[in-house]
Amino acid sequence: MALLVMVRHGQSIWNLENRFTGWTDVPLTEKGRAEARACGELIYCIPFAVAFTSKLTRAQDTLRLILEAAEQPDVPVIEDQALNERHYGELQGLNKAETAAKYGEETVRQWRRSLEGRPPGGESLKDTARRSLRYFYEKIVPELEAGKNAIVSAHGNTIRAILMELDHLSPEQVEKVEIEYCVPVAFEHRADGTFSQVLMPRCDIIRPPQPPARSIARL
Repeated sequence: MALLVMVRHGQSIWNLENRFTGWTDVPLTEKGRAEARACGELIYCIPFAVAFTSKLTRAQDTLRLILEAAEQPDVPVIEDQALNERHYGELQGLNKAETAAKYGEETVRQWRRSLEGRPPGGESLKDTARRSLRYFYEKIVPELEAGKNAIVSAHGNTIRAILMELDHLSPEQVEKVEIEYCVPVAFEHRADGTFSQVLMPRCDIIRPPQPPARSIARL
């Protein structure tokens, strides 16, 4: 058996500004970097053999900060465009509230949440699932089959697409799935090839509390 841990990147600048990001390569905010470090401290007791991420900086930096905080900075990292966020086409860079006012809230909700909704010039969640799941089965699953724990640092919609597959969610159910920043989701990969979502180990219980730093008075 092996453990698969998936993490959405920390807050980015365009998340903060409520903009559609998609494939636009924007950095993390200070809050996003702090979220990544906190995630690493949460899961430090899981020994990872391999890590996967997208070609976008916000996911790559999140992974680096997680592994550093987990005291596993030397885990091999594989980057691939297949794990990129869904492409939002003509919406990329636009404010979400202003876009809803222009096109209508229900139309934008369908573009963002439904399986089939496709924004102008962009991808639907179904399109995103097609590429991310192909990569998942071709590249990630073989590592799990070899007994290696793997961590994936990706994006809200690529993780939604994989969750839809592993949790056997209907199109109606996947509309309601929210992936929070840097909140790890864990699945156990069993010897028979099936997946089961599991609770994250309580690493904070395993790790002994660190003594407070002692100040040394100058003489």
